[in-house]
Amino acid sequence: MEDVATHMRNETQKQYFSLEKNTELYFAILCGVFLLLGFIIQKLTNFSIWIYLSCYIISYFFGCFYIAIEAYKKVVKGAFDIDFLMMAAAAGAFYIGKWAEGSLLLFLFSLGHALEHYAMNKAKKSIEALSNLSPKTALVKKNDKLEEIPIKHLCIHDVIVVKSNTKIAADGVIISGSSSINQAPITGESIPVDKVFIDSTDALPKFNDIDNKHIVFAGTINGDNNLEVLVLKLSKDSTVSRLIKMVSEVETQKSPTQRLTKKFEKWYVPIVILAVTLLCFAYLIIDEDFNQSLYRAITVLVAASPCALAISTPSAVLSGIARAAQKGVLIKGGKALEDLGEITTIAFDKTGTLTEGKPKLTNLIPLNNFKEKDLLELVLEVESLSNHPIAKAIANDIKSLHKIQTKNKATNVIAIHGKGISANFNNEKVLIGNIKMIHDAGIIVDQSILTKMGSLLKNGHTVMIVAFKKQVVGLISVMDVPRKTAESTLKQLKNIGIKHMVMLTGDHQNVGNAIAKQIGLTGVKGNLLPEDKVSEIKNLIEKYHKIAMVGDGVNDAPAMALSTVSIAMGAAGSDVALETADVALMSDKIENLPFVIGLSRASKRIIKQNIWISLGMVSLLVPVTILGLTNIGLAVTFHEGSTIIVVLNALRLLRFEMTPIR
Repeated sequence: MEDVATHMRNETQKQYFSLEKNTELYFAILCGVFLLLGFIIQKLTNFSIWIYLSCYIISYFFGCFYIAIEAYKKVVKGAFDIDFLMMAAAAGAFYIGKWAEGSLLLFLFSLGHALEHYAMNKAKKSIEALSNLSPKTALVKKNDKLEEIPIKHLCIHDVIVVKSNTKIAADGVIISGSSSINQAPITGESIPVDKVFIDSTDALPKFNDIDNKHIVFAGTINGDNNLEVLVLKLSKDSTVSRLIKMVSEVETQKSPTQRLTKKFEKWYVPIVILAVTLLCFAYLIIDEDFNQSLYRAITVLVAASPCALAISTPSAVLSGIARAAQKGVLIKGGKALEDLGEITTIAFDKTGTLTEGKPKLTNLIPLNNFKEKDLLELVLEVESLSNHPIAKAIANDIKSLHKIQTKNKATNVIAIHGKGISANFNNEKVLIGNIKMIHDAGIIVDQSILTKMGSLLKNGHTVMIVAFKKQVVGLISVMDVPRKTAESTLKQLKNIGIKHMVMLTGDHQNVGNAIAKQIGLTGVKGNLLPEDKVSEIKNLIEKYHKIAMVGDGVNDAPAMALSTVSIAMGAAGSDVALETADVALMSDKIENLPFVIGLSRASKRIIKQNIWISLGMVSLLVPVTILGLTNIGLAVTFHEGSTIIVVLNALRLLRFEMTPIR
């Protein structure tokens, strides 16, 4: 009953706020209706003055209702803003008998106000739509029975059943079944990702450390197969909940331009009030009566009000952040959005950012007339019995690339720390490891083999020698290879104006150089400890002033914290990345980076356009109105027109797309 009551209360509140937003627009329309009615009666009939005056008074009521509320809230706090200026102008027009023009002022201003709120709400709704990602209930499996419960009642280690083509209710690990999961709502990935169950739930690592192929996120959509998921995060701690919370908080983080315009408005509005007050007494100097001076002052007041300026930056910032959220990118506030738009230098972590983050078999070279097929079988049999990550990678790649399977011919596998492994194969000794291991076994490595090894090492490969029957029979090399999309991504970044792309890595300089050569980096710094990366970031900032650092948000946290903008990849599975990064790419796809930077630059560009439009209109209208060359009606029309243009310009960001590079 309590849940039902809460739900009904929330729905009632939503309906109330929706009605309130619509009411503002309705009041603006009614203001215009009574303005038109009063004008027609005044000009086309001989009715008493009180008939059309009543229409104007009613028009005033509807026009200034919401404006007066906003103005009052600010005045009681000792602040005077644009709403106060408009109220003062309308009151002045009424005082000198310019009822129609005062009503027109309120009609256009209240209509602009309503449309402005509508536009801002449109951007906010794009963000609020995130709250609809998660289902409201989950099917929990208890004692082989299914029970549907609200997701807020889920507990850690509950087992939920996810039926085909339904939303997943919690972050967790798959313990039964396999399926393709549509992760677009969280990560922005357009192609479903294959997920499989984990072999054992005994001594599970932390959620962030579980392989991505086993974990699922609340709000993502299951494919055609049923799954059983072990819940590892409560509803309030799920990735989507944290995403919603953080996106909703970014509105409070003002951009540099927003802070600047707020300071400007703080001084500008009192100056306008003072200037308008002085203009009221212009009749003491020039040949006109008080009413004419007051009319001029009111017209200047309308022209000088910085409505468009006030909305120019927040509308663009909110639209940019909303667009990023639609694409699975969290930008934490206007500062990060604007700063990213000015970046021309990016520092990258290597492992898992520019590379796959795991070793790949790159070469398997038979030597001394040993056949390739025999070498493949020998290496597979031995390496498949080792638990070392490199051994596993070699065995898996041989199986997948050469379509062969183990035949259990190897025995007595022994790992020799820091050197390699030894084993028996067909009752003969096999050694796979570094040159020291081979030398210690008394096996001769001739110069031609050393030359081949040197060439591979220079190009960033990790090289191992294979010895069989006291003779070198082959070389194996592995490498953390670049992501398939890394080269094209860096090319796109270069084309949109990123001039310097530097890799910071703890690996050997040769490894870094080899990766850089393949994907087109402009610089590499290798052999770096975490504190060395911090020093390199300081050097880059000193040289280029503003830089972005791209990493996983965990190992590179100190260096990322020092950068102008920190960008974390694969943040959907990392609480630390979500908390610490200024920009979080929810998927681990580096190809999303040009979109984020392109969006930031478009946002920066639109903010500048909006400021020029708003200030340009004010600088044009103020002199014209001071000289008495226009009336209130025209001043209001141009003034409110600029506000609407600024808002519509900002809303273009909601449709932003990167132009593909051919």
